[in-house]
Amino acid sequence: MRLNKYIAACGVCSRRKADELISAGKIYVNGKKVSELGTKIDPDKDEVLYQGVPIFAEVDYEYYILFKPEQVISTCDDPQGRKTVLDIVDSNARLYPVGRLDYESSGLLILTNDGEITNRITHPSFEIKKEYVARIKGRLAKEDLDRLRDGVFIDGRKTSPAKIEILSETDKMSILSFTIHEGRNRQIRRMIRAIGSHVYGLERVRLGELTLEGLKAGEYRKLSSEEIEYLKSI
Repeated sequence: MRLNKYIAACGVCSRRKADELISAGKIYVNGKKVSELGTKIDPDKDEVLYQGVPIFAEVDYEYYILFKPEQVISTCDDPQGRKTVLDIVDSNARLYPVGRLDYESSGLLILTNDGEITNRITHPSFEIKKEYVARIKGRLAKEDLDRLRDGVFIDGRKTSPAKIEILSETDKMSILSFTIHEGRNRQIRRMIRAIGSHVYGLERVRLGELTLEGLKAGEYRKLSSEEIEYLKSI
């Protein structure tokens, strides 16, 4: 964000007047005097001072629930130029995805600019339950299901117990529901790989009390005030 725009957003003055303050050397960024017009800052990282006092922009928080399609990146940008979740959600806010779903997976993803909510959803201490539906090669033996439920080792560390239900199964494919509270990278896929099987498809269908009801892949909506309060109360 341009420094003059940020100063105006903080209610100090207009952008034109902000340019005058910058040119006059009255604005400091991270303790250093800034006098060059067109200077850009990162409002999330940089401290801006006027008359020796930090200034802050009033933030209008936005909260969205997205049904992420497959082959979309759960990041703000992608060096390879692939489509990201921010390309789907139409907003002028500095949104970021809360947690991740890998490129091949689909399902429920929260996007917001509220750092407190992000911490509540992602920090392990809150242990928010997440439900996934996985399509897996063949049938799983009882001992393999028991291993998954009890925990398997990933990178030398055992996963926490998981709730697993068989939704359907044939000799070619099984559809299972996984409910976990951890958020390790590609965790479900790696758990299945640990017992020697393979995931054909993976979709996150629930996060705490939030679901994808009413949404199709690629669609999104704003969270209701009740849903926002729920996330703040976790």
